[in-house]
Amino acid sequence: MIAIIDYGAGNLRSVANAITAIGYGSEITSNPEVIMRAEAVIFPGVGAAGDTMSGLTRLGLADVLKRLVAEQRPLFCICVGLQVLFTGTEEGGWHDCLNIIPGKVKRLPAGQKIPHMGWNQIKQKFEHPVFDGIPDQTNFYFVHSYYGEPEEKSLILAETEYGVSFCSALAKDNLVATQFHPEKSGGPGLRMYENFIKFSGAKKSIKD
Repeated sequence: MIAIIDYGAGNLRSVANAITAIGYGSEITSNPEVIMRAEAVIFPGVGAAGDTMSGLTRLGLADVLKRLVAEQRPLFCICVGLQVLFTGTEEGGWHDCLNIIPGKVKRLPAGQKIPHMGWNQIKQKFEHPVFDGIPDQTNFYFVHSYYGEPEEKSLILAETEYGVSFCSALAKDNLVATQFHPEKSGGPGLRMYENFIKFSGAKKSIKD
């Protein structure tokens, strides 16, 4: 089973539909026990990182996410889900985040239309199973005004240019996180989800 974390906000149904489209079952849940039993976990984030952290903390899910990473369980974080992995965010004043990835979340630079919304290319920095069959410079769909800047540059899986070269995907052990939305990115996004679930070892639970 693929658990999709529900912290009170997020593009949950679109993500669940994407997982169904590639032949897997999923459950939208805020139950820590269900999440920890899952073969793989997807954490879609929407909105401000500070508000997201408040929701996670209130539901006891901040500790669940830290545990998933500490135990190297397969975890895919999306958009604000990527941002809250960092030490903290500058959005709306400083807010502490999960501190799983040392670094901070910064606003995209002036001179560009904010938010960064629409299709943009990603430049792959190293090989990873989630990019299997996805060519370098593929376009994915973005909606964001802030980006994460990891202190450890070797974690940057992909970069994108938008007034600055920013981290559009990162990977560490069984953790994968993207600033873009795979569920809004057509065929390449579905392929990325399928690659991640295969990487996790989860079994298909519905027929093709």
